[in-house]
Amino acid sequence: MNTELDLRGYQCPLPVLKTRNAMRKLKPGERILILTDDPLAVIDIPNFCNESGQVLIDQSAAEGDSHRFLLERQGEKS
Repeated sequence: MNTELDLRGYQCPLPVLKTRNAMRKLKPGERILILTDDPLAVIDIPNFCNESGQVLIDQSAAEGDSHRFLLERQGEKS
């Protein structure tokens, strides 16, 4: 089961900060669906995944100016 986090209305850096906090609560292998309308999220969320060792499974446009990101929690980065 995926966790869903609706971050529409939040602007940089809040979408990444809230995503990071939500990811910390997940167990490895669990997924979270992020919905945001922050235009910088298309850069920030993939960068967060690269830097933190999390997996960006899917990134797509959603209704209006929104974007969806599906992330999977990995173990702690060593």
